[in-house]
Amino acid sequence: MTQDIKIVEAPEGYEGSGFFATSFDKVVGLARSHSLWPLPFATSCCGIEFMSTMASRYDLARFGSERPSFSPRQADMLLVAGTIAKKMAPILKQVYLQMAEPRWVIAIGACASSGGIFDTYSVLQGIDRVIPVDVYVPGCPPRPEQILEGIMQVRELTHNESLRRRNGPEYQALLASYNIQ
Repeated sequence: MTQDIKIVEAPEGYEGSGFFATSFDKVVGLARSHSLWPLPFATSCCGIEFMSTMASRYDLARFGSERPSFSPRQADMLLVAGTIAKKMAPILKQVYLQMAEPRWVIAIGACASSGGIFDTYSVLQGIDRVIPVDVYVPGCPPRPEQILEGIMQVRELTHNESLRRRNGPEYQALLASYNIQ
């Protein structure tokens, strides 16, 4: 099994004898992308796949996320895995609101993304009905490699995101559409 090794490049800037100058946005983006603290919100079989993603075979720790947080106040990446009942929607929203900005959300599996095979009155048909989602990971359940790819996409978002994006009018309008202030 061969894997492509991605070499982390230094932020673009000016380099000289004994110094390197770049923008603050790029340094913060680089730091954020290598220190994401996930908060697993797992309810069913997708949670089992996330557990194997954290285990030694797939080793999420090599990407800077070895510390799963079980307190929303200490996490910046919410991993929603599994079926979410409509009665759990306010709890999920409260967990999201307790996370400090900036925060990113990954919907893992068909159930979290669209309700999956459970098209019933009691199942939420996608978590994007209550909180904004940054990355969707398809599958029922998705393989650990797919979950890692979703986390890599969030890392790419954090690395390239401007510090001002989360304070911009587009992002504030998105939060207002979910009744999040």
